Amino acid sequence: MRFKCTSLKYGSIFLLLLLISQSFNIAFAQTERKITGNLLDTENMPIIGASVSVKGTSKVTVTGDNGAFSISAKNGDKLVFTFMGYEPKEITIGTASSYKVTINEATASLTDVVVVGYGKSSRKALTSSISTVKGDDLNKGAISDVGQMLQGKVPGLNITRSGDPNRSAAIILRGASTLREGAQSPLFVIDGVIGADISILAPDDIASIDVLKDAAAAAIYGNRAANGVIMVTTKKGIAGQTQLSYSGYFGIENVSNQYDMMDADQLRAFLAKSNSSLTPANDKGANTNWQNEVQRKDAISYNHNISFSGGTEKTTYNASLNYFKQQGIIKTSDLDRFIGRVGVEQKAINDKLKLGFSLTNSVSNSNLVPYRNTILSQMLTYLPTAPIKNPDGSYFDNLTQSNYYNPVSMLDNAQENLKYKNLLASFTANLKLPFGFSYDVSASYQNYQTVYGAFYNSIYTSRYNNVRNTPDPPANPTIVSLIGQNGVAVRNAYQNTNKIIETYLTWDRKFGNHSINAVIGYSYQSSVNGDGVQASSTNFPINEVGYYNLSLGNPYAVKDFRTDYGGNSYQDVLMISDFARVNYNYKNKYVIQGSIRKDGSSVFGINKQYGYFPSVGGAWNIDQENFMKNQNLIGSLKLRASYGIAGNSLGFNPLSTKLIYGSVGQFYYNGINESALGAIQNENRDLRWEKTATTNIGTDFSLFKGRLSGSFDWYNKKTSDLIFTYEVDPNIYPASTITANVGELTNKGLEFVLNATPIAGKDFFWTTGINLARNVNKIVSLSDSRLALAKVYTVQPDGGGQTGATVQLLEPGLPIGTFYTFNYAGKNAAGVSQYYDAKGNLTTTPSNRTDYYAVGNAQPKALIGWTNNISYRNFDLSVFMRAVLGNKIMNITRADLFRPNTAQFTNIPVEVADESTADFNSYRYSSRFVENGSYLRLDNATLGYTFKKGIPGVKTLRVYATGNNLFIITGYKGIDPEINQGGIAPGVDTNNFYPKTRTFLLGLNVSFN
Repeated sequence: MRFKCTSLKYGSIFLLLLLISQSFNIAFAQTERKITGNLLDTENMPIIGASVSVKGTSKVTVTGDNGAFSISAKNGDKLVFTFMGYEPKEITIGTASSYKVTINEATASLTDVVVVGYGKSSRKALTSSISTVKGDDLNKGAISDVGQMLQGKVPGLNITRSGDPNRSAAIILRGASTLREGAQSPLFVIDGVIGADISILAPDDIASIDVLKDAAAAAIYGNRAANGVIMVTTKKGIAGQTQLSYSGYFGIENVSNQYDMMDADQLRAFLAKSNSSLTPANDKGANTNWQNEVQRKDAISYNHNISFSGGTEKTTYNASLNYFKQQGIIKTSDLDRFIGRVGVEQKAINDKLKLGFSLTNSVSNSNLVPYRNTILSQMLTYLPTAPIKNPDGSYFDNLTQSNYYNPVSMLDNAQENLKYKNLLASFTANLKLPFGFSYDVSASYQNYQTVYGAFYNSIYTSRYNNVRNTPDPPANPTIVSLIGQNGVAVRNAYQNTNKIIETYLTWDRKFGNHSINAVIGYSYQSSVNGDGVQASSTNFPINEVGYYNLSLGNPYAVKDFRTDYGGNSYQDVLMISDFARVNYNYKNKYVIQGSIRKDGSSVFGINKQYGYFPSVGGAWNIDQENFMKNQNLIGSLKLRASYGIAGNSLGFNPLSTKLIYGSVGQFYYNGINESALGAIQNENRDLRWEKTATTNIGTDFSLFKGRLSGSFDWYNKKTSDLIFTYEVDPNIYPASTITANVGELTNKGLEFVLNATPIAGKDFFWTTGINLARNVNKIVSLSDSRLALAKVYTVQPDGGGQTGATVQLLEPGLPIGTFYTFNYAGKNAAGVSQYYDAKGNLTTTPSNRTDYYAVGNAQPKALIGWTNNISYRNFDLSVFMRAVLGNKIMNITRADLFRPNTAQFTNIPVEVADESTADFNSYRYSSRFVENGSYLRLDNATLGYTFKKGIPGVKTLRVYATGNNLFIITGYKGIDPEINQGGIAPGVDTNNFYPKTRTFLLGLNVSFN
């Protein structure tokens, strides 16, 4: 018995010890401990800066050198690893305390998230044509307009930029869809804010840009989406990744090309050969290169950007400050701009509610070039034998010649300045609800303020008070009269405000193999534009007053002077919309999408203020089919098709459809001239927005495990209800013209993208991508049963001896930008230029319009962009080339210089030395001056080196050198073939060629731990 008792006692003790040990094990399992490890890619290279978090908690850290991480966790916790460009990875903590984690690089076609209207989508689930450009892939350089950053990056997006830092790029997506000037630009949406001004963003703040190209993608934005939609996503703070960064550069710009004009000796020799000579008033013994005198030898640009971001799982934040300065290549012109931005996102109610607030403010100061195009013209035509100044220091001028002005004097004796502030504030709230629902509310406020001042001193009012001004086409040259004496000044201040409130409910639910995402919402937008005042004055005591002190003028002493109070620019616009969209996805194989938006706007006719804009699309992910499972060649393959209708409401104000009375002249009554009042605008109660219907068929693919990928799209855009102004019978209508919906035009095109990674080694990496687009534009009709218009002659350059001559035509059957002018037939036996008349006979005296021919088109046959990115260890090299093919340019500037028989009055190019002075037609606008505008440009090349280790406190440090516009191959004889291709008068070079520059930059990017 004793033995049995002893055995029982020892057995009880053993059981007690076992229970105690188990409790220690349980306690140990529930106790947090230090978990360490390393995060690597599939090549066994460390991932630095990746986020490591404990799922369901606020604990987060980032990987450091060698991909090392350290975080507190307990058994059973899940660690989540995320890093841009890689697939997320989860591991479960077991008994080990150290882990080696490998993550895979993301396959773009499967994992990319695309921003769409009122939501996001994986690229796999898209049914429409959307192009995405990441922030790091945007164009680099001294860029004042963010639109230029997309140039050549998106197939079908035609962007032409000026060399002027104060001018925005012209942007057209998939061809012009309207005949209204200024109504062709895509709609910009910044972080969900519709119609935000893209100039408010600093390039360093952009995370990505998504371009919604077809109507099925854009129709959710209804009456503003006919020209496409560009969605801009800015950088946000990332939980656990506190980062302080600086980026900056310094650049020098030089003129890339000049006209080869005669110098003084060449001009005298040419005149002597033709038994002519300069007048004493014009030959002062000088040898002035007026282009050099008007342009800077070196224009300086620099940029500084500081950003700070970070946060926790509950709160993230970001802030940045940007300063940009760029001198224009034309003296006196420049731009400097400050941009400040701050954003906060906060989670609450167990992460069910996410609140966001962002505030961006930019302050810009632009020094403009008064009479810009006139000065550009005069720097070519002003005689090199004339000096800038007289011996006494006063500016030289020969006032006996008409339309002949000293360009340096015009620059130095006038000033024009525009200061503008741009503020954008937005608030967002997202609430996750049961059963897959979520509710979003957003409110935004935009305020744009301008203060403009111009001063033309006493030299202007005495010498240049009747100047021939040459605005950009399609506007025609005019004589600008400065009524006043001792200087004229004008000053104005205006502001535009835009308030938007949007709310929408989203249902995102999966039922077995079926997934549904549905959105229904409401939008309210109130805009007030042109709220401000303008005033002018003259007769100032001194020139130094400028435009700051209008009260120092004495305008009442000048008989004919009238104060300019500005135009009727005030607009109050209200827009109310309802919208809905449904996406259905079956097994990630078959996707169907439909959307509709109902828009109401106060700017259109009272009978047509509401419109409906539907869309439908479908996609088949072929790679998800069973017959694709056992092959390794094709990674992804998708077919998609869509159809949608979008509208265009750009360029309208609330008075566009109203009957308006105004001054129509004078009548004589009782010995006095009285003002006559009459209708100056007809009412149109049925005026509605233009509608653009787009059919898009495309395919997306990737091969060889993503090493080769691309897409192909075919589209057909048809715009109906074109808005145009027609002449009407004044016996039936109060006024002689009416703005109505009549006409139709089409754009048909192809787009192709191919991206490849030829080399992906441990030390050497090379990616290349090419995109190509072709668009064919055609005006189908300009008439209906009520209003008829056979053709519209546009662009009247009005050069000397060519009054009434036009160079372009709008006509059914032809594209926008068709050059319609005389057909050059060489020279006759007497050396005089001759042309074909309407019957095909030769003549030296053709008649305007009667003997015109269609001789080319300004729209390109193809747009090509080619990108190469190479990295070798710490070095990186990017090269971007861009080509525009098959377009024509009407070189009006060159035509107006072809005047050998008047060389004693205005300078001529060196090439005109071979022209005969007997040719009285040498300068006539004709096919002779319609030139091939094709070009290939090395747009950007950047070489950089990144220091990854060895600097205490510094996470990464990169230095780089960039060259922009390094060379161009073209047959065009003007300054540069990149002539504006926007508007209804594309491709016309008429002294609007602000010189392009070649830029060299040295830059630095650094981020701190």
